[in-house]
Amino acid sequence: MNNKLSRQDVEQIIARIGGNFAFDIDYIYEVYDLSFDAILEMFENQNLDHQRVIDSYKLISYILGEYVYSTSLLDEESRKKFLADEDILRSMASVSSDKFLSLSLYKHRESASINEFIPPISSIQLYINLMINILNVKYQHNNPKNTLIVDLLNKSLSISQSIINLLCDGYETGAFAMWRTLHECECTLILLEKYGDLAINSYLKHMNYALAYKNALPSKEEGDKVFEQIKKEMGELSLKSKDTKKYIEYGWLVPLQKKENIEDFKLNFRDGLETLAGLHAYSELYMTSSEILHSTPLLIYSNKQYFYYVTLLNLYESFFRIEKVFTELFLKIVSEQEREQYLNMRNLYYSQLVNIHKRETLNFRRLGKARENKKE
Repeated sequence: MNNKLSRQDVEQIIARIGGNFAFDIDYIYEVYDLSFDAILEMFENQNLDHQRVIDSYKLISYILGEYVYSTSLLDEESRKKFLADEDILRSMASVSSDKFLSLSLYKHRESASINEFIPPISSIQLYINLMINILNVKYQHNNPKNTLIVDLLNKSLSISQSIINLLCDGYETGAFAMWRTLHECECTLILLEKYGDLAINSYLKHMNYALAYKNALPSKEEGDKVFEQIKKEMGELSLKSKDTKKYIEYGWLVPLQKKENIEDFKLNFRDGLETLAGLHAYSELYMTSSEILHSTPLLIYSNKQYFYYVTLLNLYESFFRIEKVFTELFLKIVSEQEREQYLNMRNLYYSQLVNIHKRETLNFRRLGKARENKKE
């Protein structure tokens, strides 16, 4: 049964979710009253009054959003005129009821291969959440000279969570396209952790070069000075001016390439960053993910189940490598007791993730065999 809230109930909801914004309670309640009646009338006309529930909390949230957006920039006189206009009030009620109906009750949802409650998702989410909480409590952030690896770890875990959200919402191709970014992050993380200051200092230098390239340094003089340095370094490497952008993006790898004495090296991702990180085996997947970023037939006519498995399995594999960097970093700074607690937790949940990856790999292979048999 859909029961309308009292003015007092609405006022209590506004107090909980409205923050410090100055709301006109009577106005909000009148908008709510009109919106609720409009929704209820629509239900009754379509014989849906016993099948649909009006979530007043969500409806009021839409109304508060409209109210704040409409009044927050008004001076006092304009605000009074706004609130006195009956046409505006009715319009706000109409818009709020439309948004509630369309975005809450009738919101389009893609069919998903998975949900947040089954282990392939809930287990990795648990681990990601734990790692993010540890990073936020134990480490400083946003000071690149000292926190570059921590900040990149945090960003990588945030991207991993975004991939999971997209999978749960049924957007497998979007999730796979985002895996591409995660793969770039993990390659960088691996090199920063492996080579330490050599890689970190080179990365920070080229980060400054990127700021100069985007005219984001404090002054033109400083930018000119940086470009002189870029030109000098490129000359030493026999690079031409057309290579400037590539050098700014991937030139930080040059000291690492020299250290390893790698000959087949290019200033790009596949033959530079990915190769140095030892993950060149993923280059074909990376290229497929790049195709998904554009409106190719692969994107438009994608197989949802196929891309679900491809994304999930590669997310797990990337996560295993990211977690290794995290663990090595974390165990360096904690007490013996914290170390033991973490390793006990890791033995439990990491092994579960490994088993899940094995099981989902088998499922993916069975899917592939079924598709091949169907073709025959």
